[in-house]
Amino acid sequence: MRSDSKTLVGHIIEVTGADFVARLISEDEGYTPEISVGSDRIRVGQVGSYMMVEQFGYRVLAIVESMWQEDDGTGEIIRMVRMNPVGELSSGGDFYRGVAHYPVTGAELHIVTADMLTGLFSGYAEANYKVGHLSAFESIEAYIEPSSFFGRHVAILGQSGAGKSWSVTSLIQSALKSMPNAHVVLLDLAGEYGLKPGDLRSHSAFPKDKTRCIDAEDLEMPYWLLTFAELVDLLIDADDEDAPVQIAFLRSAVLELKREGNQHLDLGHITVDTPLYFSLDDLVKRFKDANESTTSFGKSKTALFGKFDQLLVKLQSRMNDTRYDFLLRPKKRTSSDTLPSLMRDFVGLGEPRAKVTVIDLSSVPYDIHHTVTSQIGRLAFEFNYWNPRCREFPLFLVCEEAHSYIPRHGSKEHEQTRRAMERIAKTGRKYGVGICVVSQRPHELSETVLAQCSSFVCLRISNPDDQSYVRELVPDAARGMLDALPTLAQGEAIVVGEAVPMPIRVQIYMPDPPPNSSNIDYAGEWSHGPEEISVEDMVDRWRKQER
Repeated sequence: MRSDSKTLVGHIIEVTGADFVARLISEDEGYTPEISVGSDRIRVGQVGSYMMVEQFGYRVLAIVESMWQEDDGTGEIIRMVRMNPVGELSSGGDFYRGVAHYPVTGAELHIVTADMLTGLFSGYAEANYKVGHLSAFESIEAYIEPSSFFGRHVAILGQSGAGKSWSVTSLIQSALKSMPNAHVVLLDLAGEYGLKPGDLRSHSAFPKDKTRCIDAEDLEMPYWLLTFAELVDLLIDADDEDAPVQIAFLRSAVLELKREGNQHLDLGHITVDTPLYFSLDDLVKRFKDANESTTSFGKSKTALFGKFDQLLVKLQSRMNDTRYDFLLRPKKRTSSDTLPSLMRDFVGLGEPRAKVTVIDLSSVPYDIHHTVTSQIGRLAFEFNYWNPRCREFPLFLVCEEAHSYIPRHGSKEHEQTRRAMERIAKTGRKYGVGICVVSQRPHELSETVLAQCSSFVCLRISNPDDQSYVRELVPDAARGMLDALPTLAQGEAIVVGEAVPMPIRVQIYMPDPPPNSSNIDYAGEWSHGPEEISVEDMVDRWRKQER
């Protein structure tokens, strides 16, 4: 594409550090709104399309931000385009991000053909991780560089109905095809991705022989695996005037119980955060004894008398609620020796083995979502932090509806979850732990996590506040393309960041099978749906907390 008259469409008339403005050739000079190059039909100046600026042997690739026309005062129409530069092409055709050789006015403007775009993606196609096709060129498959995408963290952002679940499913399905030894842990808050026993309507969104869907109740992430800070959040009300006394007593009691109950392991140094079993019943007994402690044969109350009333009421209430059994009354995880089997199940090394572990949190009480998600984030990090072969066994944690438990601002109850997920975002890359946050409200999501994401999959977003926030997150070169966010189709996304050679608008492959989150057919069901349902069955499920 060196001064080729077939692809020449204009000349640069203005250059800044952030954008170029070009004047397209006139109709007398051969302008047509659409050019045919081989089998490709290319619309000249289409918003979101790519153009090449050539001068002095240098070639700069740019994305069209806007196009308009003016009257030159003599009745002639002048067509103009504004573009954002994204990188340069070497003489050998290799693409490099950033611009070192800015053009000057008069530089030639050329259209970019499908063959050239295919060449640009060739360097990203080595792992064969293809996720869709370019929206403007259906014949060009879109490839993503997996090490950057999974290892340097990613955010999938879009409003309800834009195709977030569709995209998550499709991206993981594509990963399993090109990288069959993947290790993905997916937090499923709404039961969208896994097969539920006894539910004929549900299905697994991923190959059955590579997927294990575990209900949080069956996995059992017991209380004794919580850090001390998480135990404090679970058991102690920060507004209780006796909270400082309760925290001090809890620390002492937990440490003593861990040491007493695990002497056979011969660990030497044990801290309050060491992942070791202790009896919750014994802990409750210690609280009760301290709360009722007296001296002088019951005539005098000790300093601890009555200090644990609220704590005991709160704890006993939860212990008596069967919804909390997976956390407070585990049946399988009843000794320190069961920790290896839990971690095996967690990362897909248990039986049956799996490349995708879907952890269904739909049955977890909302008021302890933050406790469970915090524990999951911490376990993912700790697994590879202590794994001497972590670089050979990278993990990828997908956080659905992340804004609900990794909020930008929130109450103290979300602090531990934010801390666990932000630790992965900040240092997980060193130990082979990547994170993907999926959200329909990006401006409510932790800034720290989003700031550490090197790739963004931006689906349709109509909310002006969310649009503005997303524009601030992505590189300048993609901001013009993001003006199209409200008009994207379902499953269509603008992908920017290190995992792609340049910002791209891509139609993500339709997942097969799709997740269990398809839109409900109101018209069909209200026209031909059932006249009767079993209310008794509904009430029974409600009482048993079984969906």
